[in-house]
Amino acid sequence: MWDWFINFLTMVLAGIQGFVGDWGLAVIVLTIIIRLILMPLQNKSIKSTAGMQVMQPKLQEIQDRYQDDPVKLQEETMKIYSEMKVNPLMGCLPLFLQMPVFFALFTVIKNVPADACFYGILPSISNSAAGVVGQMGFAAGVPYIIFDLLFGVLTFVPMLMNANTTPEMKSQQITMGAVMSIMMIWFGWSCPAAVLLYYVASSLWQVVQQKFVTQKVMEKARAKAEADAANRPVEVNVVRKEKKPRPHKKK
Repeated sequence: MWDWFINFLTMVLAGIQGFVGDWGLAVIVLTIIIRLILMPLQNKSIKSTAGMQVMQPKLQEIQDRYQDDPVKLQEETMKIYSEMKVNPLMGCLPLFLQMPVFFALFTVIKNVPADACFYGILPSISNSAAGVVGQMGFAAGVPYIIFDLLFGVLTFVPMLMNANTTPEMKSQQITMGAVMSIMMIWFGWSCPAAVLLYYVASSLWQVVQQKFVTQKVMEKARAKAEADAANRPVEVNVVRKEKKPRPHKKK
């Protein structure tokens, strides 16, 4: 199955290159095609995220009431998810669907010509920053280093744009984003340039989409979720103990 996917992706990339005339540009076009295909799913993910944010007070109330009854807690939580039509896994699905393409590129890039380039900016998209610097020196590796830095920075920017919660949570998200950015720069140092090109193009698309599309979809979805939540108050099933009659004293 994986070999089939690798062969299919190689064929698609070669077909795009034959149309646009450049391997690096072919990687960018492939990225755009994948993002366009995933866009409807991304919008559903945004709506699910908005619903989860609105549901937090209700979920917290349920957790407080049933903290000593895990079975009932799970039942009531699933009931809220069902009533609000929210799938907690939907928020991560678009990312998971992109990961096979990201990892497949490590193998696909081995099947392209050794001199496959990105308009001369990156003389070989199959080479890495570490490889170019080691073989030809720092000056030749500058374009690769720039893409590696973009690889890290564009990991941080979307997380920064999403840091709109409480000041404490925002600080934690920024710290986590900075650590992730450094880790991605370290990881990208030895990645083929084609992989960096794919990730940079995908992240730039995400930043633009988040700025001009995601925020509007999120606001609309949050307003709808709040209206739905107002019409569906939390109903807690409480079983009251039966009152036994008091024994009367004999006179």
